[in-house]
Amino acid sequence: MSHGATAHGARGDARPHGGPQLLLDDPHDRELVANVHPSDWVNPQPARRYNLVVLGAGTAGLVCAAGAAGLGAKVALVERDLMGGDCLNVGCVPSKCLIRSSRAVADLRSAGELGVRVPPGAEVDFAAVMERLRRIRARISPHDSARRFRDELGVDVFLGSARFVAEDAVQVDGKVLRFKHAVIATGARAAAPEIPGLAEVGYLTNESVFALTERPRRLAVIGGGPIGCELAQALRRLGSEVTLLHDRTRLLPRDDPDAAEVLERALARDGVELLLGARVTRVLRRGADKVLVWATDDRSGELAVDEVLVGVGRAPNVEGLDLERAGIEWDERRGVHVDDQLRTANPRVFAAGDVCMERKFTHAADFAARIVIQNALFRGRKKLSALTIPWCTYTDPEIAHVGLTEEEARRRGVALTTFVVRLADVDRAIADGEEDGFVKIHVARGSDRIVGATIVARHAGEMISEITTAMVGKVGLGTLANVIHPYPTQAEAIRKAGDAYNRTRLTPTVKRLFSAWLRWTR
Repeated sequence: MSHGATAHGARGDARPHGGPQLLLDDPHDRELVANVHPSDWVNPQPARRYNLVVLGAGTAGLVCAAGAAGLGAKVALVERDLMGGDCLNVGCVPSKCLIRSSRAVADLRSAGELGVRVPPGAEVDFAAVMERLRRIRARISPHDSARRFRDELGVDVFLGSARFVAEDAVQVDGKVLRFKHAVIATGARAAAPEIPGLAEVGYLTNESVFALTERPRRLAVIGGGPIGCELAQALRRLGSEVTLLHDRTRLLPRDDPDAAEVLERALARDGVELLLGARVTRVLRRGADKVLVWATDDRSGELAVDEVLVGVGRAPNVEGLDLERAGIEWDERRGVHVDDQLRTANPRVFAAGDVCMERKFTHAADFAARIVIQNALFRGRKKLSALTIPWCTYTDPEIAHVGLTEEEARRRGVALTTFVVRLADVDRAIADGEEDGFVKIHVARGSDRIVGATIVARHAGEMISEITTAMVGKVGLGTLANVIHPYPTQAEAIRKAGDAYNRTRLTPTVKRLFSAWLRWTR
């Protein structure tokens, strides 16, 4: 592939399962690998038996290992690739670095609307953007490093591929690790659709796009979920001509439709061409071009680009673990099968994170790992379903959500009352020039109990935590109206929603009684 990327196959697996790939031969990636998969690492001699063996050193695995070791358990941690998992290496950290640079570009381009004249000639140094990304990733990596877990936390760290050899044992690098309990936290990888010609032509995923050193002039993004939308917008702002193809008629099909509509407008303003309801039927090479053949219900066409980026979801990493030998049930779509307490069919073995959970978020994996620690080490009965898990798509504006959507509530038969505050009615949003968004809060009908919310705003990911806190603490929307928010802030929209709820309590009868009381007390 051109542009500093390496072509890979239809499974979208950018790195070999047998060990790490040095993403680029530069000082930053060498520092990264020296921390999260050092070439001179010597695996320890296994203990006679471990309280907990953790397979996978992504978010769920690291939290399990650190938490259990901090409680005095004897812990082994196994990683075949890069410690830190997707979040550090090919997910949260690098993507947010890219998005931050792209927002700076967008702010420059809109500065004139704020009365700031930017001299002509400002341009994006794409190589410098990507160098900063690699530098920051390397800077953060010591927290997830093999040496930290060994030297500071007392964890036995094994680098290599693990497979079950018994119901209470795994083998790594020819050594058998016996355990009282184990947790499978092997994560997931980028999935790819089965489109004829795609693998042969070559494509990018989140696992390889951050190795780019040259900006693709023309880019096709397949998939209108969070990954596709985030990267489409960021790379368009950084100068690529971007076309996003999605087989649904709207973006972000799991999110609020009104939020998706705001995002569509934002992407169009940035110059992303949207082909919604479009199926890519095949991909072919035509000279230097990669050509996507696409069709909707009423039209069809071809799209010639320099690179194709696939962002259509995640596939759990279950291959090569010999799960059957431990009596663990799994399938290629759902991954490892677990109950609500994250136990597998083998009572000794738990699972957490992307390998077994529908909601594949770093913060969800973090708190699932905490459930595993309690249930495995202390015979707890904590349940995954008891967690209130927010999420955020880091486009501009961001789209954050917690709890039920209106569609989910209808499916479950939950009657809602919904309160919406448009950012166009919030003074700070007007002052910021960020009016295209809203706060939408759902309460159970007849009460102020919050059951869900969606926020669309530039910093919606920061704002949603107030509503999540209210839901976890069983604080009603009416009470949020009494929380003094600094003026002016965009979060004041949450208080305004609370005010709107309180006004519904002033029924005509209450108003007549109150009016009579005022007349009587004059």
